Amino acid sequence: MTRNFLIWLLATFFLTPVSFVEAQQPTKIPRIGFLGGASPAALSARIEAFHQGLRELGYTEGKNIVIEYRYGEGKQDHLPALAAELVRLKPDVIVTGGPLSIRAAKEATITMPIVMAFDNDPVGNGFVASLARPGGNITGLSTHYPEISGKQLELLKEIFPKLSRVAVIGNANEPGNAQALKETRLAAGAFGVQLQYLDVRDPNDIETTFQAASKGRVDAALVLASVVFFSQRPRVAELAIKHRMPAVYQASDYVEAGGLMTYGVSITDLFRRAATYVDKILKGAKPAGLPVEQPTKFEFVINLKAAKQIGLTIPPNVLARADRVIR
Repeated sequence: MTRNFLIWLLATFFLTPVSFVEAQQPTKIPRIGFLGGASPAALSARIEAFHQGLRELGYTEGKNIVIEYRYGEGKQDHLPALAAELVRLKPDVIVTGGPLSIRAAKEATITMPIVMAFDNDPVGNGFVASLARPGGNITGLSTHYPEISGKQLELLKEIFPKLSRVAVIGNANEPGNAQALKETRLAAGAFGVQLQYLDVRDPNDIETTFQAASKGRVDAALVLASVVFFSQRPRVAELAIKHRMPAVYQASDYVEAGGLMTYGVSITDLFRRAATYVDKILKGAKPAGLPVEQPTKFEFVINLKAAKQIGLTIPPNVLARADRVIR
């Protein structure tokens, strides 16, 4: 009896504590770092799309996942410090919104997984070795689609048949914009359109840029992707209207802020899709082996209020092709 008791006591001593510790071991909650170049308000629709993507995969912020947000507020020189701050928090993965954010995160870490919610030229910008085999700690989604520039100019030509001179407004510091400008120039040659490139690196220069475009007697404007413009969307749209300048933008956010039209990749859809990369990485996948996804969803949005303000009539056949019309 004493022998049986000792055996039971030893079994209890060795086995029970292990089971107890395992039962009491807290589940590790994944932590995501989010680095955005613009303000929280400017990025709200994109962040919500990212949250939607996470929810579809079973993640709820504050419940089974934690997200640390850092925002550049349109000041690109703030991004390196914000990226370094996120890295010090040791998240499981960092999600970046745009080329400048990706560059800052890349310079902050070469080991921590980084998911690009979107980038206009991941290979050309040096973020990945190739779309099929990224090869490093970065993967995600690309907006690179050369035909977009041609389509944008074609739409401008359809709504303004006499189109002959277009202002291309961009930021030379923005990764990928050199390639976008090159593709726009090729498209302009095919349509017999002259381009006037205007570089904007500071929000304070936006108004003088539109004044310069107006003095240059341009017929319309094509606004390239830029964190400088994105945080100033209502102002950019307002200046285009003030100078009675039809303008096409890279994302629907500008049209919702009062701009005339956009044709391009659905950025909000890319943010939703970014959640699938986060999920795969949290489950053990390495960015080096996750191919970069190329765009599949495009959107053509027209703002008839803006058209009316500049005295422009959108042809019925163009309106019929729009995915969405803001009246």
